[in-house]
Amino acid sequence: MNVLSKLYYRYKKLWKMLRLYLLIAGPGIIVMVADNDAGGITTYTATGAQYGFHLIWFLVLLGPVAYYVQEMTVRLGAVTKRGHAEAIFHAFGAFWGWFSLLDLVLTDWLTMITEFIGMTAALRIFGVPAWVTVIGACLVMVWMVLQGRYWTWEKLALVFCGLNLIYIPAAFLINPPMHEVVHGLIPHFPPGGFTNELFFLLMANIGTTIAPWMIFFQQSAVVDKGLQEKDMLGGQVDTAIGSVLTVVVAIFCIILTATLLPGQNINDAAVAASKFMGINKHLGACLAIGLFDAGFLGAICISLASSWAFGEVFGWAHSLNHKLKEAPWFYAYYMFVLALAGTVVLIPGAPLVLITLFVQVIAVTLLPAALVFLILLLNDEETMGQYKNTLFQNVANIGITAMIIIVSTLYGISALFPNLLK
Repeated sequence: MNVLSKLYYRYKKLWKMLRLYLLIAGPGIIVMVADNDAGGITTYTATGAQYGFHLIWFLVLLGPVAYYVQEMTVRLGAVTKRGHAEAIFHAFGAFWGWFSLLDLVLTDWLTMITEFIGMTAALRIFGVPAWVTVIGACLVMVWMVLQGRYWTWEKLALVFCGLNLIYIPAAFLINPPMHEVVHGLIPHFPPGGFTNELFFLLMANIGTTIAPWMIFFQQSAVVDKGLQEKDMLGGQVDTAIGSVLTVVVAIFCIILTATLLPGQNINDAAVAASKFMGINKHLGACLAIGLFDAGFLGAICISLASSWAFGEVFGWAHSLNHKLKEAPWFYAYYMFVLALAGTVVLIPGAPLVLITLFVQVIAVTLLPAALVFLILLLNDEETMGQYKNTLFQNVANIGITAMIIIVSTLYGISALFPNLLK
């Protein structure tokens, strides 16, 4: 009986911890899974088709990188109770505040376009016109934020996060060569060595794994959800789980195209889905549905990141817990961002595929500035107190920033002198 009592109390303790985690969970999983957006899925499919399984190890390394960056936003939001834009204005003044905000606006607008590109291309496979997709997606996204509760929006977003995992069962349908997958986990470069194309895809993969909007989104989500210092551990676990999910989905996307479309010039996930339709219609449908979901999930998060940032800077009411009449400018800007990005996709002859790939490179080029602000904020002892960065965290995050700067520089050199690295 004594043994049974101990087991019962352990069960109750574990169940209590799980319930507490479920109350805290959300921002980390959403931001990480949304990171596998339409541009990300396109990047992964292009990587798998062009380089097979050779770069799987690189994506595995990006998981901890994403975690260390995003974990800082959990601590900063819980301690300061400020979104990232507001924290920068408060700590560094108006000049750097506007610099970071304009940086965010540029990358968010370009990335939002790629989300609509992905959604329209995915549903076009099923015969849905682009204008129907844009209008329908915008109406659903507006409906989601007008519920008047952050918790409601978060639960709806988590449903779309679950749908993002569709690539995992899809990969098991094709019986991939596991010995090649395992070999891909061992660090090595593909045959051909350093080329401009390789640098482009490496930067695109970094850009789709870590992006400025993610920093702004998660910190604002932590504040809007009302997480406190006591909730940090749960927020960190939430972020860690999310980072694992984003890497797993990315790897399975690569496995799909590396197995079925090796050596093909794929620069659009919708093209890959169409080719999959010719091989297995169910597999093609899975990839198309996943691409639409990726674009939708990315759009709802990126548009909110911008709206939260503008609300913080201009002093508008900017919480999802506010009704439309309580925060009119916050919701107006949200709708404006959606309409602006969706309209670009409907312009005849717009270079949509080129935008999709280059936006990831632009994001990683602008990312160091966002990381520098974040690291400086996390080292402010007056603000962070006992929650400031440890020596190990500083070494890890400064190393990440340095790596991104180096890779960005090497890409610039390879673009200016394309024969230098061949």
